[in-house]
Amino acid sequence: MDVLIALDQGTTSSRCLAFDARGNVVALAQREFAQHFPQDGWVEHDPEDIWQSTLQSFDAVVCELLGAGHAVVGIGISNQRETTLLWDRRTGTAVYPAIVWQDRRTADTCARLQQHEGLGERVAARTGLLLDPYFSATKLAWILDNVAGARARAEAGELAFGTVDTFLLWRLTGGRRHCTDATNASRTMLFDIHAQCWDEELLARFGVPRAVLPEVLDSAADFGTVQAGLPAAGVPIAGIAGDQQAALIGQGCLAPGQAKSTYGTGCFLVLNTGATPVRSHNRLLTTLAYRLDGRPAYALEGSIFVAGAAIKWLRDALGLIASAGESELVALRAPDPGGVYLVPAFTGLGAPHWDPAARGAILGLTRDSGAEAIVTAALQSVAYQTRDLLDAMARDGTTLDVLRVDGGMAANSWMLQFMADMLGIPVSRPRITEATALGAASLAGYRLGMLPTLDHLTAQCGEERRFLPAMPEPERARLYAGWLDAVARVRTT
Repeated sequence: MDVLIALDQGTTSSRCLAFDARGNVVALAQREFAQHFPQDGWVEHDPEDIWQSTLQSFDAVVCELLGAGHAVVGIGISNQRETTLLWDRRTGTAVYPAIVWQDRRTADTCARLQQHEGLGERVAARTGLLLDPYFSATKLAWILDNVAGARARAEAGELAFGTVDTFLLWRLTGGRRHCTDATNASRTMLFDIHAQCWDEELLARFGVPRAVLPEVLDSAADFGTVQAGLPAAGVPIAGIAGDQQAALIGQGCLAPGQAKSTYGTGCFLVLNTGATPVRSHNRLLTTLAYRLDGRPAYALEGSIFVAGAAIKWLRDALGLIASAGESELVALRAPDPGGVYLVPAFTGLGAPHWDPAARGAILGLTRDSGAEAIVTAALQSVAYQTRDLLDAMARDGTTLDVLRVDGGMAANSWMLQFMADMLGIPVSRPRITEATALGAASLAGYRLGMLPTLDHLTAQCGEERRFLPAMPEPERARLYAGWLDAVARVRTT
């Protein structure tokens, strides 16, 4: 049987999934890797951890497929976006740890550029993004300015920049391809999403030499083949998209007005706006949804920095639960946290607040509050943050009839029911929640002619369950008002 492989490289783990022609997962492997927090607000990954965890999961899946007599016909890549790497073109070795999308070290730089150079409007007009340390440009500039000799070597063409997709592609092809796709390029704060090219003025303003930049291709394109000596050697890599855009495709949101929300380390709500880029007046992002045959499709996006990461924090740092799945059991036992709110601003607040200096807090504690209240409040915070995003989209003129959800946290039925109650609209969970990987595989299969349409696999999967709102409006309003008050207490802007 012919299968498609997706390499889904995420913030806390690297995964490899194989899909058949009906969208079924026929093999899966996952490897977690370490997170590094060298200073307050700094988040780093070891590039070799990213590569080795990807390679190990890739190898495990290919071995399983070969043992079952399956043939790998194509590979797609999805990746944590904005995370920034710079490496030696000769050796492929990174000159500094990967600076993760959550990292806030360049917040002061962004504030200075905004206040004293008026760069924010230029960034928004050209890239659709806000001038924020979330994106790649200031991360890359920081590496160039803080690693001895990096800037001179970059200007001499000795170093290569990339987001994680580009780094993996370089390694998979033995350094033969230095490319990215348009969706990942659109998250760097250096790419003109209207002209579909690197922006020379922004490169100059951020101090980024053009020599380090990858070639930008469509999301379904010829990205090269896997080099000899690696799993699936010789198989074409035919699709790349940032994880949230891949999930949009995997959820079949290919028509304007369709939206999905992915719940992994963070939460990302993406609304397809079609061929027209829509400028938000409520601090949402205008970004590329995908680019096929040279034609871009655009999206509005709201980005939440902490969703599943809050549950991981409860498990690893506080020891309140033994596994992520246990959080649902706790909420079923104790569905009312008694006025406790957890604001998970561990690395600042994302949309629509964009406050990099905000920090997390647990509010409303009383003598009756216990561990169960904190766990339930953490799950509720995901729904509250999603409500923040939907309200911002509504102020921009877009309302949803249904929200499609995916990602690891979408397995939590209690959370999704609370979310439907808080949003006041149905929440739809697909039969296969691996939407990010499914989207990456779909891009590869579509490019190679294995799939007749880009949403073919999604159509095969269908809906597993729909959660309908049941909470009375006064209760919904009361709970959300408490959340807004809690957020106001941690904001610094």
